[in-house]
This record gives sequence, C-alpha cells and structure tokens, in this order.
Amino acid sequence: MEKDIVNIGKSVVIKGELNGSEDLTIEGHVEGTIQLKEHVLTIGPNGRIKAQVFAKSVIVLGEVTGNVTASDKVDIRDNGSVDGDIVSPRVAIAEGAHFRGSVDMQRKGGAAPQQASKPAEKAASQQGQQGQQGQQAQGQQAAQRVGA
Repeated sequence: MEKDIVNIGKSVVIKGELNGSEDLTIEGHVEGTIQLKEHVLTIGPNGRIKAQVFAKSVIVLGEVTGNVTASDKVDIRDNGSVDGDIVSPRVAIAEGAHFRGSVDMQRKGGAAPQQASKPAEKAASQQGQQGQQGQQAQGQQAAQRVGA
C-alpha cells in the first residue's frame, strides 16, 4: 500500500484549522491549529507555522511558533526552529537547531514513572538507615574507648 503524502507549497497561506488523515509536508505559511493525530507532519525549510500543532510525529526544518504536541516524537533538525512548548515522549534537537520553550516528555502511562521512583526511594531510605546504624556503631565504639 502506497502512503499518501500531501505537500503545501511555498506560495500557499492557510489561516484557520487544518485537519488531516495522511502525512503532510508544509512549505508555506499556516496560522491557527494543525491536527494530524495519527500522522507525520513535516515543516519544510521554507515552512512558517504560527499554530498549535497536534500530530503523531513532527519534523521541523522550518519555523514553528506555538506549542507542539506529538504522541510519538518531535524532531527539530539543523536550521529548524521551535518557539513554544513541546509535549512528546521523544524529542530530538539537532546541533544548529533553535528551540525556546519547555519540554514535557512524560509518557501516556503516568503511573509507570511513579512506580519506578518508589524502588529508588526505598533504596535511598535503606542506605540512609544503614548509614545511621554505622554512625551509631562508631559512636558506641568511641564511647567504649573513652570509658576504657
């Protein structure tokens, strides 16, 4: 099965909401909202976006001003620019790329990172208890030496 890829050329300007169910490459200007929930959005080197972006994967070679949310990955390539917040489990920023904003890389299953931190906390508290026991033993030894 051949995968459909749609191109929006350099001279095209879109203002409003852009929805799609296929991969999309933008070389023109888009302002508003872009939603490609299950597909790849590529902002070409000539692409200029002022929008909230929602896609499976976003590849930035041009300029994006606005928040980017991807269910799989955001990839800002060399000379690409993102001015806004990124929410995605995987983020790649190439050398020579520009990014200003925050990154949230939490996965959909928010419980997993919390469970992962509990064993670490348990280990830290055990180490702390062992350290306290060691200090108590040293204190007892010192007291015995003084009393001797």
